[in-house]
Amino acid sequence: MISFRIVKRAPLPNWAKVVIPIIAILVTLILSAIPILIARGNLWKSYYYLFYGALGTRFNLLETFVKASPLTFTGLAVAFAFRAKFWNIGAEGQLLAGAIVATWIGISFNGFSPFVLIPIILIAGFIAGGIWASIPALLKTKLRADDVVTTLLLNYVMIHFMGTLLFGPLQQPGSSWPRSPEIVEAAKYPILLARSRFHLGIPLALLAVIAVWFINKKTVLGYQTKAVGVNIRAAHFGGINTTSVIVKTALISGGLAGLAGVGEVCGIQYHLLMDLSPGYGYSGIVIAMLGNLHPVGVFFAALFFSVIIVGAQSMSRMTGVPTYIAEVIQGLALIVMLIAILFTEFKIKVVRK
Repeated sequence: MISFRIVKRAPLPNWAKVVIPIIAILVTLILSAIPILIARGNLWKSYYYLFYGALGTRFNLLETFVKASPLTFTGLAVAFAFRAKFWNIGAEGQLLAGAIVATWIGISFNGFSPFVLIPIILIAGFIAGGIWASIPALLKTKLRADDVVTTLLLNYVMIHFMGTLLFGPLQQPGSSWPRSPEIVEAAKYPILLARSRFHLGIPLALLAVIAVWFINKKTVLGYQTKAVGVNIRAAHFGGINTTSVIVKTALISGGLAGLAGVGEVCGIQYHLLMDLSPGYGYSGIVIAMLGNLHPVGVFFAALFFSVIIVGAQSMSRMTGVPTYIAEVIQGLALIVMLIAILFTEFKIKVVRK
């Protein structure tokens, strides 16, 4: 008699951790051919314009980096939290918290130098996102509330709070639209490359990748977050204050998401809008998984997602395939990566009785 059991697999070598996300991306692109064909698009032409529309010209390439900036921040936010088994699904709300604070400072403080005002906005946006993330962290540690549920629900609380502000004290005078006044010139990110939207937030995202890598690899907190993520009980008995670690993790995770909101206000929109984020916080979950929770992997996963989002618009114009195909590809990427992670962590063992 033959039966099957799922057993834990031995740890994979480092090269496999790099190859698996690449294979997942290739499988995702192969599977994406199905909805493209269903939409009656020419397959090769669609893929050509998908990548040409994101990488083929200087303008498109820079736009891809612009779009990758908030995706990198939210991907890092989710990856840092997930590493400690703090299931932060609330990066969207934390992004909006950072955007609200950035807008308030940007329209209230005039007469300051950009060298003073922009750092203040960055710090305030980071703190706002961190505080919003610390609420479910405290509920998890003190009341054992489910962090998936609390972080997710707080997204909607923040969305409605922002709507209240945009139809109230932050609404642009004389306008009936949910839109804030424009932030002052000193609060706007400088444009680093002429004839583009390549702003300060992009190198800041790269610095965030380096900072998260340094925290994970070179600091006590990085060791503690890994220990709590592997086994929270063992970490507790080993002398680690697990409550403090989870709260600190939430503060940093939410702060990173808050910086994504700051970048959208100060680098792109210059106003607070109801549709400021097209779901960057939720995309960060997929990016974190596709990047295998590693900050460098997150950056490249964010670039891949940015290529898909930017290129889908060009593909739609040239082939007629709906731009919604980008969301389909994102969903497929998550499913494929989760399956890949499952089979890298576990294997099916044949048992003969």
